[in-house]
Amino acid sequence: MNALLIAAVAMNFGAWNVEFDETGSRLKIANPSAKVELCGNLSFESNGKPWQIRESLEQFNRRLTLFNAASWNSQAGVRGYVSFRDCGGRLSIEGVHRTGRNFFPGTLVWKGVATVRSDAFACRTIPSEGETVLNFSDGGGDLPTNDSVFSPADDFALRFFSKATRVKTLEDGRFGFELALTMDDSANSTITIEADGAYFKSRWCPGYTPINRTRTPRAPTGWLSWNTYFDKAGAKENLFEARVAKKFLQPFGLEFIQIESWQGNSYWLPVGDFHNLDLSCCPEQFPDGMKKLADDIKALGFRPGMWMPLYGTGNAEFYKAHRDWFLHDKNGKPISSWNGRYTLDYTIPAVHEYIRKITRVASREWGYEFFKFDGMAQKRMELPNIRACAKDPKSRDWFVESVKSMRAGVGEDRVMLGSMADFTGAEVGILDASRLGADIASLYEGVVEQDYLGHKSFMRQAPIRWHNVMDQVECTYGEVFVNNIMMFIDPDTLLVNYALEKNEAQVMATVVGLAGQVTFAGDKLAELGMDRMKILQQVLPVADIRPVGLYPYFKHLPVWNLQVKRPFGKWNNVALFNFSNSEKTIETDFGALGLDADKKYAAYEFWTQSWMGLKEKGLKLTVPAHTVRLISLREAVSRPQFIGDDRHLTQGAVELEDERWDASRKELTLDVKAIEGFPFVYSVRVPEGFACKSVRASEGASAEIRSEGDLLRVTVSAKKTSVVKVTLAF
Repeated sequence: MNALLIAAVAMNFGAWNVEFDETGSRLKIANPSAKVELCGNLSFESNGKPWQIRESLEQFNRRLTLFNAASWNSQAGVRGYVSFRDCGGRLSIEGVHRTGRNFFPGTLVWKGVATVRSDAFACRTIPSEGETVLNFSDGGGDLPTNDSVFSPADDFALRFFSKATRVKTLEDGRFGFELALTMDDSANSTITIEADGAYFKSRWCPGYTPINRTRTPRAPTGWLSWNTYFDKAGAKENLFEARVAKKFLQPFGLEFIQIESWQGNSYWLPVGDFHNLDLSCCPEQFPDGMKKLADDIKALGFRPGMWMPLYGTGNAEFYKAHRDWFLHDKNGKPISSWNGRYTLDYTIPAVHEYIRKITRVASREWGYEFFKFDGMAQKRMELPNIRACAKDPKSRDWFVESVKSMRAGVGEDRVMLGSMADFTGAEVGILDASRLGADIASLYEGVVEQDYLGHKSFMRQAPIRWHNVMDQVECTYGEVFVNNIMMFIDPDTLLVNYALEKNEAQVMATVVGLAGQVTFAGDKLAELGMDRMKILQQVLPVADIRPVGLYPYFKHLPVWNLQVKRPFGKWNNVALFNFSNSEKTIETDFGALGLDADKKYAAYEFWTQSWMGLKEKGLKLTVPAHTVRLISLREAVSRPQFIGDDRHLTQGAVELEDERWDASRKELTLDVKAIEGFPFVYSVRVPEGFACKSVRASEGASAEIRSEGDLLRVTVSAKKTSVVKVTLAF
């Protein structure tokens, strides 16, 4: 907190303490209960001339006066007031004319520093009509549209309402702010500060709990079989894919191998037929059992994960042995659901004890570390006619208690994802991640019967199509505002196989990666050429990306803007999406992206690896159907500068450790994270008047340069994974 001012004025308005030092025109407002303090200079200007702000010497002295010191006319003296008003968690600062006859124009500006929380970040919490840009940040990027500061640990938002609001990230939970009001427009004559101690909890998420960073410091990454193998991936297939992933994806940060459809009788859908509750597995597919498979996955350097639907079963023998645990209708018939022909009654204590037991076995005895608990959308007991069949029909806690039992079983150190879990529900404090929608690969009933290990079915799986990609897009818009705050959101697997055009696969990768979502690959990896495998590599690891707008979006925004900030610089990665079926021109101005409209920016397109030259004012591109253009924008400088690479779609957020220019030596040094066996190309803009004389790389690495006009391509290779120092001499 700032040192106390020697205040000529000290007032209290509810929870707010107001102090004003007339000598330095310093206004301090503190809310001790909210642990917030704002302190800065208060100024007023009318018709281009500054006025004084003074203590009120009148009878009504719980306000400040606007004093025109001009003595040469009758308008000198107190002309207006600055008043304060408490409305619960809000404090308003009002500009007031002394009389209606004494009208004058003018602007009151309060500029200073707000001290909030160490984990807080600048953001936007006040939606506006007609927004066209979906904003993200990594590293505390500041956008001109930011109007708030948010602390995930406390679900606390400090919100600013004023004619002109600016918020700038400083350090240690401190933020620069500039707020303004005008005296000649009643709609803009107020500055309001709100200390909202339950921002998410009071609006969308009654069970708000911040992400457990010890368990999940970043969005989980992995591979799973479902959307290409369907229900036909046994131990052999999973380990085959894990070996391919070890070579091509593990070096880039892939962490988990998740096993799907392993339960007894899971030869064919529906899931309702699977033996979901007895820990049995298909012997033909998993002959050595699930523990052995987990051990084999660990031996490859991955963390094993598994899919478990635990709200029902298709096992008639298990049902008969535990009939009292299941729901029955008024005629005594078992109630079925997606989870099973027999649906568990989670109002029965013995059911919870059993769930804790089997999840403990899977976690502690078998060794699985990631769990996707499915079927959470099938909350059958929410239906009155089903609830009436429960042992305790009045129970309101049965669902959240079911998730708590799963957590108690697997342990506090395991990662839990709920498929179709609700960010509006109480389960968010227990889960680490949530699957947003249904499977992105379509399923249908075929006309030709299929046979698998002596079991027959008509169920088919369709290859992924563009409409499946759009399913991911739709889900992302509605829930991305909670991502990396209260949970990680999972839009389903990232597929880049040849059923999609390459540009469509790039759209999917951008939607998943630029938003910082859970990233699980799902292709048959050995069937991918390096052109498609590279797309997967280019989103790994997931950057530490947060949404800037902390509210849901209900329409497609064609422009996504990720602002990255590092000690060595800041830049924007701007995605121009064309989700339509025909060519489209997409444009945005620099002001909407948080850039200076009067400056030039070096533009580099990631997916085509194209140098676009220097851009002014904004971007305007013709984008083909089902395509995204991902453009990195860095302020143009008068010396050589890094502008992009082919390593990661964030263009430096995860792979660039530092960038330094030594003007005396005319040397540009890049510290880059190299991966053994995978060369990467780093692109450097070379302005007029510079020519590269030589390049050198630190020991154990090599660098080769290729000139393309005013662009320099630097290919960096390393004998082992390490941070490589590349120095270019000009």
